[in-house]
Amino acid sequence: MAIRHSNNPCSSLLLCFVVLLLLVSSCSGNSNVGVRCMESERQQLLDFKEGLMDPFGRLSSWVGLDCCKWQGVRCKNRTGHVTMLNLQNYHLGGTIKPSLLHLKHLTHLNLAENFFGGTQIPKFLGMLNNLRYLDLFSSGYGGEIPPHLGNLSHLQVLNLSGNFGLRAESLVWLSGLSSLESLDLGRVDLYDVRGSWLKAVNMLPSLVRLYLDGCQLKSLDLTLPSLNLTSLEVLDLFDNPIKSPLPHWFSNLTNLQVLDLRSNNFYGSIPFWIGSLCKLRILRLNSNRLHGGIMGVLDRFSACQNNSLEILYLGGNYLVGSLPQSLGALRNLQELDLNTNFFWGSIPASIGNLSSLELLELSDNNFNGTIPESFGRLAKLSTVSLVSNQMEGVLTETHLAILTRLDAFRLTTYHNKSLVFNLKHDWVPPFRLTTLVLINCLIGPSFPVWLLVQTNLSYVIVSNAGISDIVEEEWFARLFSSCWFVDLSNNSITAKLPPRIYSEMLEKVDLSRNNFVGQIPLWETNATQLYLQRNSFSGSIPENIGELMPRLKTFFVSRNQISGKLPSSICKIMGLKFLSVSHNRLSGQLPDCWNKLRSLKVVDASNNSLSGEIPSSLTSLCHLILLMLGDNNLHGDIPFPPNSCRLDLSNNHLIGSIPKCLHNFTALKYGNRSLDYEELFDLQDGTINEQTMLVGTKGRELEYSRTLLEVKNIDLSENNLIGEFPKGICRLAFLDTLNLSTNYLSGSIPDNIGDMRWLESLDLSVNKFSGPIPSSLSSLTLLNHLKLSYNNLSGRIPTGYQLQTLNDSSNYQGNPLLCGVPLLTRCPGDINSPPTPSSLGGSKDKLWLYLSIAMGYIVGFWGVCGTLVMKESWRQAYFRYVDELKEKLLLWIALSIARSRRMIEKGNN
Repeated sequence: MAIRHSNNPCSSLLLCFVVLLLLVSSCSGNSNVGVRCMESERQQLLDFKEGLMDPFGRLSSWVGLDCCKWQGVRCKNRTGHVTMLNLQNYHLGGTIKPSLLHLKHLTHLNLAENFFGGTQIPKFLGMLNNLRYLDLFSSGYGGEIPPHLGNLSHLQVLNLSGNFGLRAESLVWLSGLSSLESLDLGRVDLYDVRGSWLKAVNMLPSLVRLYLDGCQLKSLDLTLPSLNLTSLEVLDLFDNPIKSPLPHWFSNLTNLQVLDLRSNNFYGSIPFWIGSLCKLRILRLNSNRLHGGIMGVLDRFSACQNNSLEILYLGGNYLVGSLPQSLGALRNLQELDLNTNFFWGSIPASIGNLSSLELLELSDNNFNGTIPESFGRLAKLSTVSLVSNQMEGVLTETHLAILTRLDAFRLTTYHNKSLVFNLKHDWVPPFRLTTLVLINCLIGPSFPVWLLVQTNLSYVIVSNAGISDIVEEEWFARLFSSCWFVDLSNNSITAKLPPRIYSEMLEKVDLSRNNFVGQIPLWETNATQLYLQRNSFSGSIPENIGELMPRLKTFFVSRNQISGKLPSSICKIMGLKFLSVSHNRLSGQLPDCWNKLRSLKVVDASNNSLSGEIPSSLTSLCHLILLMLGDNNLHGDIPFPPNSCRLDLSNNHLIGSIPKCLHNFTALKYGNRSLDYEELFDLQDGTINEQTMLVGTKGRELEYSRTLLEVKNIDLSENNLIGEFPKGICRLAFLDTLNLSTNYLSGSIPDNIGDMRWLESLDLSVNKFSGPIPSSLSSLTLLNHLKLSYNNLSGRIPTGYQLQTLNDSSNYQGNPLLCGVPLLTRCPGDINSPPTPSSLGGSKDKLWLYLSIAMGYIVGFWGVCGTLVMKESWRQAYFRYVDELKEKLLLWIALSIARSRRMIEKGNN
């Protein structure tokens, strides 16, 4: 029959549609229409299934006669032979049975993301001769990689990564994989392979992608003249302890597009030839020990006609210098990360040419210049981080007006507010940030509209920004409802918070050092940290705070005007670690439920009007490191927690004797350093959260700082204590401050007081101590404050060592029976007595000391300088050595100062 061809266009279109539909149906699904799988192969698949554990029933479709329709199975369209098994993420276990060997046409085997219990990779997989693709990623295999895999001469892709128990002692078997294009051994332990891995890989001329991240590689073979891997496009050696300079044979990899050498120990300068790899799209050299500048490398990249660099990560090294203008030639750059180096100067104006830039990370450097106006041309910019630098100058609308995609903006400077936001008060920006960090930047004095309109914030820090303005209550209600981290500390914001705040996301709030007024809100949140100290909050702490904030770990409300009682519901906050309510107007008794707070480390309720006895439940707090109840109206006896290394009960009405169990303070007895002092200061993301406490030490009050956290003191002064000085206290060898002044203590000072070898301050004044001052007191070599005045001490004042520097007579006044230096009262036998032989001997010793010093100087000086004057070759060599040493020393000092400055800045922030 002749086929009639219609001239109707609709018929033609319909015919084309039918043909296209048939083509699509023949190529879609499992591509097995019209052809059933081979019965023998179906039986082998069922046998293979029998060895597997399938807890989620992912192989439940493996029923029926046509295995080509089973889930995860693919067959060849014309013959019905099984060519592919893709069982990735089926959560399978059990055993891989050798029935797979009967699938002679199998080219693709993917068993990734299953778990086979740490068993060895089956050796028979090396007999699947037609296999092109083998993926065992994260399948729970362990043991030695079977070298039989080297028989797969047609294999193009091999992925054994993510099997953390897998190891190899040799990679010689790789030489048999002559067709291999992609090799991924990430997280496989290649420690025993040592430096031979490179020679083995160099035998794979077709290799395009090589992933050896986290393989415990320690070295590179620098003797190789060149690499045969001319087709290599991806080289990933991330997270290995390779200690080496960057080898020159990298320059042979002219097709390289991705070079990832992060988190190694590469050292030396970045060679210029890296900039000649013009096809590089991704270069990651961060977290190494590279030094020097980057001008030469960037100049080379900029010289490439079609430079392709999109991602450049050089952070976490020792790189120095200013950023060159050639940076602006990398027009395809999308991400630039130079954090944690020693770059200085200004950001170059050419940065405005990076029209594709989305991420700019320059934190933790020494940039001390300005941000150019061309910064405002980076229209695609999403994330900016300039934290911990010394940026200066002025930011205007020009810098920010077209940054419509800006999502995260972080900028911190030093305390002098050298960077000013000079924006119109009513300016509305085009962006809505989710993350904002501005520390030590001048934004105020008024609270800007551009900040008020940021309705998408989830993480905000605006600290020490010079804001002294009144902010409406509604703004805080919106802020707390959307954020999980809020820090507005160190400003002069005047505001009243909403009476009730509800948020499931909120984790940390820091409003310290402002002028917030009114009642502390009812916080219904899962927050773990709440800092409200140094404000003007009034009223009482919410009675049901334990129910409202059950996850609270840190609660600081010191230096406010809070009154009422400390609510007993605070004992329902089981995870509470740090509690500071000092310098308020609290009254009443302390709750007696502290035994429920097993994690509590700090209790500071000093400088209030608390009354009653110290609760005995405080003795159960075995993790307590700081207990401060001074300057209250507490009375009764003293119970002691077992581990405190900072105890202040001063200026109360406590009675009775000092407990003898005081020597059980293990932290003071053995110098226990396991206590986590760092937790007292939250420095997350550079926030300023100084937890202010006062220490009565060395005769004055000192505000706690980071170093004063190391103070270990006992202060029981200004109470009504009686009895003797417990000898057990002298066993507290690591105690550095002891104040027992203004009590009614009697008896003698223990003879073994010299055992407190770390003691720096001792105040026993205004008591009834009697007897002589122990001579062992002179062995306290660190002692720099001593008060023994107004007691009944007698005899000669000991001399020698540190006591000779404590020569203020007021330290001993009010003891009429004391005599000797520094008092004017002489001891019997001292009046008009001639110099003692010992004193004469001391004078002679000093004379010989001075003579020895003079002679040593003369001999040493002329022994060296005389030789240099007489011998010219030695003189030249010496001064050349001194010049080299000077250059190295200056470089070391510059790097150390910069690093220290950065650490100090972080500590202050």
